Amino acid sequence: MVFVCAVAALIWSPVALSAPTVRLSIVTGGTGGVYFPMGGGLAQLVSKYLPDTQATAEVTSASVDNMRLIGAKRADIAFTLADTAYDAYTGQATFQGTPIPIRTLTPLYNNFNHLVTIEGAGVATIADLKGKRVSVGSPGSGTEVTAVRILRAAGLDPDRDIRKERLGVQESVDAIKDRKIDAFFWSGGLPTSAVLDLATTPGIRIKLVPMDTTLAELQKTYGNLYFKAVILKEIYPGASASAATIGVANLLVVHQDFSADLAYQVTKLIYERRADLAQVHKEAANITLTGVAGRSPVPFHPGASRYFKEKGVPGF
Repeated sequence: MVFVCAVAALIWSPVALSAPTVRLSIVTGGTGGVYFPMGGGLAQLVSKYLPDTQATAEVTSASVDNMRLIGAKRADIAFTLADTAYDAYTGQATFQGTPIPIRTLTPLYNNFNHLVTIEGAGVATIADLKGKRVSVGSPGSGTEVTAVRILRAAGLDPDRDIRKERLGVQESVDAIKDRKIDAFFWSGGLPTSAVLDLATTPGIRIKLVPMDTTLAELQKTYGNLYFKAVILKEIYPGASASAATIGVANLLVVHQDFSADLAYQVTKLIYERRADLAQVHKEAANITLTGVAGRSPVPFHPGASRYFKEKGVPGF
């Protein structure tokens, strides 16, 4: 009888009745980029400040794979490039005929498309890539999507005019150090740790190849998803000159079925704890409420919109 009472007391205790822990998977990118450390920082903030919620950051091939994981509900929150997100939402390009019902929590920082080479490789312009060994990014990455578009905008056939490799940023850095490739594309924040590693390698002098000449052609096809940006030579030690290039926004997105309350809480947390995120990677300092409504080609989640309305952000 005592045992039965004890069990009953346990069943009806406040601890037993507490809300179950919500577990969130945040899909990011490769370990050499910006998505992974920033995603790890966000996971820590969610786990620390949101009651009964635990989050983990997962390594992925980044944008394209992340959209598929969200669509399959195998992940909860995803980092992605805006161009890939738009393709997923509208069912275009890689997602032809299979639109994914994503919604934006918030735009993040901007990505800078890098075309990285080293002194002696014979690459000074995009046209010089013809016949060269070039990595366009890992399969399933937003880097690959943008690299292919840039090559075509420059009048090069990605399948015929270059000797194409499909490597992640860290693998690309290792390959160029070993002289197995001549150049690589990378879309990331500044600085990207893997590229910084290359720039500080003894005996190697990094070069950033300008790509802004492709902007007009890109905008003719894709509109203002792409814009002019500049990678300053000071970002990567040893770079011979700054490089005018192509920028694209980063977004944090979820499935349309994601909890409205959680969407509100996560969005609010990002802005209230932005300084904490910036300690993980300084690009977080560039997350801003300025022009939020116009920086996502994908509709905002109602929970995120609630936060922006509370802050008086125009467009909500």
